[in-house]
Amino acid sequence: MLLSEICINQSIRIIDNSLSSDLQLIAGGNLWWPNDFVMRKLDVQASLGRMTKNGAEKGELLLMFVFLLLCSCCRGSEYELLLSIKNSMNDPLHQSLSNWNTSLSYCNWKGIACDNSSHVAKIELPGQNLSGKIPELIFHLPYIESIDLSSNLLSGGIPSNISSCLSLRHLNLSNNNFTGPLPGGSIPQLQELDLSNNMLSGRIPDEIGFFSSLEFLDLGGNVLVGKIPKSISNMTGLQVLTLASNQLVGEIPQELGLLKSLKWIYLGYNNFSGGIPAEIGELTSLSHLDLVSNNLTGEIPSSFGNLTSLQYLYLYLNKLTGPLPRSVFGLKNLVSLDLSDNFLSGEIPELVVQLQNLEILHLFSNNFTGKIPNSIASLPRLQVLQLWSNNFSGEIPKNLGQQNNLTVLDLSTNTLVGKIPETLCNSGSLFKLILFSNSLTGEIPKNLSGCNSLKRIRLQNNMLSGELPLEFTKLPLVYFLDLSNNRLSGTIGGTRRWEMPELQMLTLAKNKFSGGLPESFGSEKIENLDLSENGFTGKIPDSFGHFSELMELKLSENRLSGEIPDELSLCEKLVSLNLSHNQLSGRIPTSLTQMPVLGQLDLSVNQFTGEIPKSLGEVESLILVNISHNHFRGNLPSTGAFLAINSSAVAGNRLCGGDSTAGLPPCKSSKPQVWLLIVTCLLVALAAIAILSLILVFVRKRNDHFETRGNNEMDGVWELEFFDSKASKEIRINDVVASMRDENVISRGVGGGGVMYLGKSGVSEFEFVMKEVSGIDSVPTGFWTELGKLKHPNIEKVIGVIRSKKCGFLMCELVQGKSMSEVFRVMSWERRRKVSLGIAKALRYLHGRSMVCSVGCELSPEKIIIDEKDEPRLRLISPGMISTDAKTFSPAYVAPETREAKDTTEKSDIYVFGLILIELLTGKTPADTEFDLHQSLVEWARYCYSDCHLDTWIDPTVRRTALNNQNEIVETMNLALHCTACDPMARPCATDVVKTLESAIRPTYCVFGLNCSSTI
Repeated sequence: MLLSEICINQSIRIIDNSLSSDLQLIAGGNLWWPNDFVMRKLDVQASLGRMTKNGAEKGELLLMFVFLLLCSCCRGSEYELLLSIKNSMNDPLHQSLSNWNTSLSYCNWKGIACDNSSHVAKIELPGQNLSGKIPELIFHLPYIESIDLSSNLLSGGIPSNISSCLSLRHLNLSNNNFTGPLPGGSIPQLQELDLSNNMLSGRIPDEIGFFSSLEFLDLGGNVLVGKIPKSISNMTGLQVLTLASNQLVGEIPQELGLLKSLKWIYLGYNNFSGGIPAEIGELTSLSHLDLVSNNLTGEIPSSFGNLTSLQYLYLYLNKLTGPLPRSVFGLKNLVSLDLSDNFLSGEIPELVVQLQNLEILHLFSNNFTGKIPNSIASLPRLQVLQLWSNNFSGEIPKNLGQQNNLTVLDLSTNTLVGKIPETLCNSGSLFKLILFSNSLTGEIPKNLSGCNSLKRIRLQNNMLSGELPLEFTKLPLVYFLDLSNNRLSGTIGGTRRWEMPELQMLTLAKNKFSGGLPESFGSEKIENLDLSENGFTGKIPDSFGHFSELMELKLSENRLSGEIPDELSLCEKLVSLNLSHNQLSGRIPTSLTQMPVLGQLDLSVNQFTGEIPKSLGEVESLILVNISHNHFRGNLPSTGAFLAINSSAVAGNRLCGGDSTAGLPPCKSSKPQVWLLIVTCLLVALAAIAILSLILVFVRKRNDHFETRGNNEMDGVWELEFFDSKASKEIRINDVVASMRDENVISRGVGGGGVMYLGKSGVSEFEFVMKEVSGIDSVPTGFWTELGKLKHPNIEKVIGVIRSKKCGFLMCELVQGKSMSEVFRVMSWERRRKVSLGIAKALRYLHGRSMVCSVGCELSPEKIIIDEKDEPRLRLISPGMISTDAKTFSPAYVAPETREAKDTTEKSDIYVFGLILIELLTGKTPADTEFDLHQSLVEWARYCYSDCHLDTWIDPTVRRTALNNQNEIVETMNLALHCTACDPMARPCATDVVKTLESAIRPTYCVFGLNCSSTI
């Protein structure tokens, strides 16, 4: 029995035994009177049950006496309850509950607030890293009005005795790890209930309607199922209703229309179906309506025109059809309207002019037709206009931007004609201009050349003409410029001076530019340069070798001449080089063979001469080569990228030899004199004998086939094969055998399988790792060669393989560092960004070799090693590799479509990469107890991102170190959500992922509830 109950019983006995003396005591003494006496009086009267009409005055005095004793007892009771609460919760940092002790009055304890009667009225300890279960005792505090334990690590179920806390008005347990069902019963005085972002499950109980005093209800970010109960209509005072990011189904109940006090409805990211209830249009106090990402069908109700207080209307990512009701354009308080990603049709009327407070208009990815209304240019507060991927025709409103405050304009993928308006950047704030894939004509407006706020410009696939304005090449913030596939002409080099210090991606392909190439573009950050399909002449500037960040260079289909400058080999990050269809001459520089990551080389249709450098066939990163239609002669290398080269890639030369797939004739030997032939044969024979002798000595010394005894698993004949020349020189057979000892075990899987050993050269400090491989006979022989060819700075280097009939080991160079899961939480945003980019580059490299990571490497934070330079290294595996760390393996790092089908693809890798991006951004992992498998982490991220509340999902460490990178962080989350799309075909490829990460992430905008997705 609680102390408070004991006090009441004692008080009743005292009243029964000595009524008169008690009354005298009360009458003659100075009483301490609780502020909530009037509220509590009736409860005590009911408990006593002895009051009569004639004894009313005595009853009042009796109640006063009861409260005198009860409150004295409650002081002691609350003290003991608080200490019990402290003992029930873990405070690992010893900062939150450290002063909860007897040296202070509990009213002075951290997070405690008392009323005027010194009773505990509030417990507020948000974000204090508290863990453990929430103590039931917290709901025994008799005067508690507010409890806020949000953003902690509390777990378990929510106590069932919550309904016994009759005085509670505010309860916030959001952003914890609570599981189990929602609490039942009711709390008559409760006004605010926030249980969002936990893992609560089950259905919403019908008893939710008993919370009749609720004004704020947030159950979002859980795993609730079933339908919204109709009893919710009993909460007539409800102002905020959030059930987003659950698994709710069925139709949205019409009964919501009875909640006349509602100001906020957020039901997004569920599986609701059917139409939008017209009754919602009766909620005249509603200011925010968000039904995004469901399966809603039908038309938008015309009754929405009654929502005169509405400011935010979000219906994107549904299956809505039909035209926009004209009544919507009468919502004069609208600030943001997002109806994107539906099947809406019809025209946008000039009535849009009535939305004078509109700042955000998203209608992209629909079937709208007709012209963009001219009146849209008269909206004074309009900042973001995205109408891409529709069927709009006609011209862009001539005065667009003149009266607006445009920051983002995306009208791409329509059938717009006419000129680009001069007024688009009149606000001086436009940073994103996306007009590609239309039929726009005329010149690039001169006014845009002075738009110094521009950062991202995409005007490709139009019919723009004229020269590139001089000032347009001096925009200080532009990092992405794509003008390809137009009719632009004139020169871009010569006396023109480019001054674009932030430029990273420049595409001018498929135009009519002429003259020489510029020596520089005014940027040291340029990564992708595409000047192909123009009329450029002259030489490739030596200065292009100074582009240290360059990864892709396309100069094909021009009229360039001269030789390939040796300086290009200084571009150590260059992956793709296309110089085809020019008039280049000379030999292939041997310096190209020293480029560490060159993967694609196209020199076709030029005038190159000489032989193909044999060393070019030894470039292990090189995958695709095209040298057709030149004047090359001699023997074609039969290694590397030339090993199985297609005949079309070598045609039109005077080459011979090569693999049968090359279609080249065999190389003819010359006819030397007989005596020279005899001498040569003798010399060759002597050399062969000498070499054979050396091989025999070497074999005896190396013992490539060696036997082991004394261990049943290790017994037998072993074959050792090296893929790395350094390793073959420094590692001896004895080193390999010595490493297979228990003292060298790094990790061991379940049941003793999956052993990983650490080995060391006996002649140097060279260290290596041996990873056990099972089912060695089932692994294709060519697979080992493919692993040995993998050379990438972000992939673990394979140096050899050891195999017998029973099992085998993959030998890898030791990478010094720690797993990503161990270190990323203390890393700044810049360091995390570097890690994510390195992983993406590794995936691009693997996918370029037709190898998915789920076969070739281990893609999870526990398996990714971060070295001392913050470079990530993916660990390699083989098809038979045994997991070496069973305790750290998580099935969460598998794409949804792979779990049952077991059919891994490149898109599966992209999904897992997106999951890793979410971890780097949020600091959370699928293994956190608040998530049930990785889908919950992804859905939680989508839920948080859709609200654009950066502080609700960003890792605090990132927030502290990235004050000036918020746009970049939001864009990275946007990319992560694209990567984790449920439909594999909707995910980007690795090349696009790298491009997006490498470009200075485009700025974005965030309004609460705004759909932040946009054209990539």
